[in-house]
Amino acid sequence: MAKLMIKSIGTLVSGNISNPLLNADTLLIEGGVIQGIGKEKDLDLKGVDQVMDVGGMTVTPGLIDSHCHPVLGDFTPRQKMLDFIESSLHGGVTTAISAGEVHLPGRPKDVAGTKALAILAAKSFASARPAGVKVLGGSIILEIGLQEKDFEELAKEGVKVVGEIGLGGVKSPREAAPMVKWAKKYGMVVMMHTGGTSIPGSTTVPADDVIATDPDIVSHINGGPTAISLTEAEKLIRKTSLTLEIVHCGNPKMIVEVMRIVKEAKAYPRIIIGNDAPSGTGVIPLGILRVINFLASICDVKAEEAIAMATGNTAKVYKLNRGVVEVGKEADLVIMDAPMGSVGKDALSAIEAGDIPGIAGVMIDGVMKIGVSRNTPPPNRKIVTSKQ
Repeated sequence: MAKLMIKSIGTLVSGNISNPLLNADTLLIEGGVIQGIGKEKDLDLKGVDQVMDVGGMTVTPGLIDSHCHPVLGDFTPRQKMLDFIESSLHGGVTTAISAGEVHLPGRPKDVAGTKALAILAAKSFASARPAGVKVLGGSIILEIGLQEKDFEELAKEGVKVVGEIGLGGVKSPREAAPMVKWAKKYGMVVMMHTGGTSIPGSTTVPADDVIATDPDIVSHINGGPTAISLTEAEKLIRKTSLTLEIVHCGNPKMIVEVMRIVKEAKAYPRIIIGNDAPSGTGVIPLGILRVINFLASICDVKAEEAIAMATGNTAKVYKLNRGVVEVGKEADLVIMDAPMGSVGKDALSAIEAGDIPGIAGVMIDGVMKIGVSRNTPPPNRKIVTSKQ
């Protein structure tokens, strides 16, 4: 089994919001997982047969898009576009989480059809990763008539997420709360639409409805795309312990207002980052990076903390063995640098200056999937690989 050493790391971002930077310059990877972290001089390098010298660049966990609307494969009927997931890989995204396959033409809304779509999408994405990206697909959209036995069956067939409540026929807490309890009983993670109506057939969801329903995640607290009022948002921040999602395809002013309260409430560990695309806004391959930039350059969040919100925070709520640089975790990594011409001297200072970093490579399970990104500006430095 090949053993890879990544060396000469300038800054190693952990993805752990409580300890976002690691004092290390080298990673050892074998069997698709991280096997060693530290200073090159202190690590046991026996068996290393491939060396990747990143020349002082920044290494981060692979970004996790907490809010994607795929259907099947790498195609979105909403925007009639192929390879949108592969394009997001060029934005550093190594995992995408479905908020529901709501854009399927003729999406079934009866119990049998709803279950069939969720199971099909979950099994399809589990078997075929678009461009290598790990898609947690098949998020069940709640419809009237679903019973506890249906959630038991769905869980057995690999469905792990309840898509954002409010997109299907189930809209009120009275209808949704029992289903949420069943979903959680069988190990599912539950997200809930918050804010104004997003598409025809969806509904407006205020804070009290979210609290009464008791999901795990407040989807797009900054709007998807229409936001709840700041008073409503503050209630969710201060009066609950729910995970709070910031999305690209939302209200940018609300990001600023929400993050001010989040900082006061010391709630950074509860923030996750999503795209909420494909949507009417479009497909945004750099959406996760752009939200990271917004938080770090406008909202007084450190770049490494913003990256943790797009990696480790999301992995924790979805119970994923990735998103943090830690021994035993899946080796999904992004190698990035300040882009050419930036005032930043490295990726983190460029991000805090508001510049999109230059991605030099993206790795999934210890395997390089792309080199220099076609979607970001070029990095200042290059990766050099060699055989040991």
